[in-house]
Amino acid sequence: MTAPGTRAGAPAEDSDDLDVEEALALVREAKDDRGGQVPAPAAEAQGERHRATPWAEARETAARAARARTRRAPVSVPLGDALGLVLAAPLDALTDLPSFDTSAMDGWAVAGPGPWEVRDEGVLAGHAQPEPLTDGEAVRIATGARIPADTTAVLRSEHGRSDGQGRLHATREIVHGQDIRPRGQECRSGDQLLPVGTRVTPGVLGLAAAAGYDAVTAVPRPRAEVLVLGDELLAEGLPRDGLIRDALGPMLPPWLRALGAEVIKVRRIGDDAKALLRAVTGSEADLIVTTGGTAGGPVDHVHPVLERIDAELLVDGVKVRPGHPMLLARTKDAQHLVGLPGNPLAAISGLLTLAEPLLRTLAAHPAPEPYTLPLSEAVQGHPYDTRLIPVVLRGERAVPLHYNGPAMLRGIAAADALAVVPPGGARQGEEAELLDLPWATAGIEVCFT
Repeated sequence: MTAPGTRAGAPAEDSDDLDVEEALALVREAKDDRGGQVPAPAAEAQGERHRATPWAEARETAARAARARTRRAPVSVPLGDALGLVLAAPLDALTDLPSFDTSAMDGWAVAGPGPWEVRDEGVLAGHAQPEPLTDGEAVRIATGARIPADTTAVLRSEHGRSDGQGRLHATREIVHGQDIRPRGQECRSGDQLLPVGTRVTPGVLGLAAAAGYDAVTAVPRPRAEVLVLGDELLAEGLPRDGLIRDALGPMLPPWLRALGAEVIKVRRIGDDAKALLRAVTGSEADLIVTTGGTAGGPVDHVHPVLERIDAELLVDGVKVRPGHPMLLARTKDAQHLVGLPGNPLAAISGLLTLAEPLLRTLAAHPAPEPYTLPLSEAVQGHPYDTRLIPVVLRGERAVPLHYNGPAMLRGIAAADALAVVPPGGARQGEEAELLDLPWATAGIEVCFT
């Protein structure tokens, strides 16, 4: 086991001492991220800064941890449950598409040159093969219906007229094969339609169904379990008597689902070390997410529990604000634990820093292409750490939201993305990397600046 607070191969950092103001700022931010737990001397805050993992490296560590685990066996998933999964086997056509010559339009199937005598009975979609046509004969036909043998073309309804004897005439020239979809026009049976690694979208579901599939072979969804820690949390009603509402219990499960996970359980553990140990050791999830308890206070039990089960601590603190005291551990070969800080925005920072790349890799989703936008105003930075700031996207600019403290949710509730602000801050107009929120919708005019 790697001891809590250590990390193999940690890069060396500058050893210059902090000045007094910077040290006090670090102490205050540590207090904010932890929800009240403050290391006494500023030197301790400086020590934490030196052993914490840089933000980008922490994200890569999480992705690498998922890649290193045992390969997950593909599963057969009914089409109705497959949206968002990744194909683990090629999607090969099980039939020709279309599987028979079919009409592309409502109109008449005609044989030979006109005018044509029209049969009394028409041809509808879903019916058996109609009788062949002879030259000079036509039959009413619906879109999607099977084409009679020896048909020359389909004459669209708007391009035909009847004379006084009931014969059909074309009002414009028709071409052989016009408005007929021949069998196999889109694919032949056995053709590869989509390769391994394709994300299942609504379009993929439609193509799979058309090609004859009832289920697809896919990478299974990662299973996640949420453990909500803290005796001070209320599940309902107004805050009272020093108790506060639990914001993370309602927020994290849908957020994890939006990241592609199947949330199998949400448990309220409180500040109970034995209950936490039982929950962690009894979990069958691929990812356990805990809320709070990652610091060194008297009721912060996450580190002691991880040490007791001989977990491998991969990340212990990240150089990011909010969210510095987050952690990532391998609890067993096929399972990881992400410990989130207790404050809501700090927890979201941990979710996007550690849980998102781990879940994405487990689900075989490709990493999103990084993109940047200029900031509409300057953003103050931390002296040494990355900052994640909620922003809304307005045209070609990212507008920082000012309710961005570790315990605040007002900014993230209105945000489209989080801006990645490097140490030292960013100037107005400077390009900032953006992390999209999985449900962000452009054009929602809610901006708490």
